[in-house]
Parts: sequence; C-alpha cells; structure tokens
Amino acid sequence: MGQTESVLILGGTGQAGAGAAALLRRWHPALPLTIAGRDIDRARRVADGLGAATAATIDLRRGVRGLPGDRRGAAGVAGRGGARLVGRGVAARGGGACLSISSGLVDIAPEVVAGAQRANAAPILVASHYCAGAVLLAALHSARRFDRIDAIRISAVLDEQDTGGPAGIADLQRWSTATSAGLVRRDGVFTWVTDPDAQADVRRTDGTGLPGRSIAVLDVTSLALATDAPDVRFDFAVGESAGRRRGGPASLEVRIDLEGAGPGGAPIRRSRYLVHPAGQRPMTATGIALGVERLLGLRGEAVAPGIHMPETLLDPAYAVERMAETGAYFIGAPGDS
Repeated sequence: MGQTESVLILGGTGQAGAGAAALLRRWHPALPLTIAGRDIDRARRVADGLGAATAATIDLRRGVRGLPGDRRGAAGVAGRGGARLVGRGVAARGGGACLSISSGLVDIAPEVVAGAQRANAAPILVASHYCAGAVLLAALHSARRFDRIDAIRISAVLDEQDTGGPAGIADLQRWSTATSAGLVRRDGVFTWVTDPDAQADVRRTDGTGLPGRSIAVLDVTSLALATDAPDVRFDFAVGESAGRRRGGPASLEVRIDLEGAGPGGAPIRRSRYLVHPAGQRPMTATGIALGVERLLGLRGEAVAPGIHMPETLLDPAYAVERMAETGAYFIGAPGDS
C-alpha cells in the first residue's frame, strides 16, 4: 500500500463507522484515514481523536468534499443510509475498493449492477450482513467441526436501545418497507415465508423469549451456499436484551444452532450464543474493520476486482480472534452436544 492511499469512511461519525476507524487505527497505526460525515465539525472531532486522520463532508447530491488533494482512496467504506450509494460511486470513479454494510438483501441491486458494469475496476465487498458479516463468520467458525451440515438457525436479539443512530433506525424502517417476508432455505430451495411461518420465538441467554420473525438478510444465502446446508433460517427480535434485564448495558445476543454430522457420519448438534456485553456496535465495527484490512491487502494476498462476500475473503478463525479482543465471547446454549 502506498503512502498516499487512505481509507475513506462515509458515515465515519456514526457508531459503527467511528468504531471501525478506531479498530483500524489500533491494528494499523500508520494507516491514513478520512472521516466523512454530514456534520464537518463532528467529523473533525472524530478525526482528531484518531490521529493521522482527516475530515471531509458528505453531500448526498454532490459526493464527498474536502478530500486531501494528494490522497486517493484505496478503500471506501459506505455506511448507513444514502451514504452507501455515494461511497460506491466514489470508489468506482477512483479505482479503489469499496465495502458496503447497509443495503440488506432486499436492495443490493445498485451495488451488484454497478459492480457488474465495472467488473474490472475494483473489488467490492458486499458486507450487508448482520453486524457487517461478524455473525456469519462466527457461525462458519462454529461449523468447522462438522463434516456435513444439515441445518443452520441463527436467532438474534437486538436491544431496542442499541439500534444505532438515526441512520441505523432508517435502515430498519427501509427494510421493513421493502418486505415483511423472511427468506429461508428449505429442503435446498430458497423460499420467501410470511406469517405464520415467518414468526419465531427468539430466546435470550437467560432463557426468556421474545417474539421475533424470519428476516431477509444476506446471512441466509451466504451460510447456505458456503456450507451447502439445505435448511437455513435467520430469526430476529427487537427488545430488552439479557444484559439490560440484569441491570447492565444493552448486550448483543446471537444464538447459533447447527445440526449435521461429524467424522464418521455420527450426528452432532452445536448450539452456542455469541455475546457481546457492549451490544452490536463493537461487533459491527469489527466486521467493517476486518473487511477493510483484507481489501487493502494488509492481511492476505491482493483482492481481485469484482464482487466479494465476507465468507470468500475472510478467515473465520482470525475474525473470531479479533471479536474476542473487543470483548465478545461464546457460551453454550441448551441442546449443545
């Protein structure tokens, strides 16, 4: 990576963007960072806190203003809301890599089409999975002991006080407007499900349940195609997390259930919770930072132009190590064997 290359983080003043920038600064102290936001004063405060970082302004109609004249973005992180489309355009014009986190399965068409039309321009990492791919990679790490996987179920609790800032809330509203159906893989076929099939009981780590539902999230397709599991489902509930029920801060709780066969064909089941006591923000930030690190070639070989997913670029074992550094951990769930 040359000295003039930098990481441009659109929405870098938000929770996930600022958290990812802090991780990148910790992992790679000399990496130039540009924090872009609609409030330039806030962007400057974040940049000043990082050191070796600059601030820029996002204008959803005109793009990014205030970029240093001697820097071209080596990677653009397109964050929440409308900024993701600006980020895609900046990366395409500048020939730099791009990572996007907030499109969701229901509206990734602009990124996929843009990537196909400029297939030789730059690598694009579509990381619009839950927690920017962190949960997906944790599930794949849990799957390593299986020779065959027959079913995967992810059950996630998002604390109602941990939905992020205004852009994060807008994402949830946009997705619910696009579709109320969930996407599952059933008997090897991707299928849309609606009530009552979409409804689910999502269990917190303390054993209590929340009403949830199947959602249309990229984790379903990524897990299904990466493991060849014929049955995959991702259920999601918003409510009071177990951490807050105990009087602490909002926590992240994701139950990962895997069924299949181990060596010799013996049936096995693995059920674990991925927990972060500080909620979804540090997990999402870790997913973003892992993707940027990989796109820049700071870990692993150079990434070829084209469209990529987290599971095609990132090592699950390494990702779990990085998650643990931020305070994430696994605990057993009922039914684990």
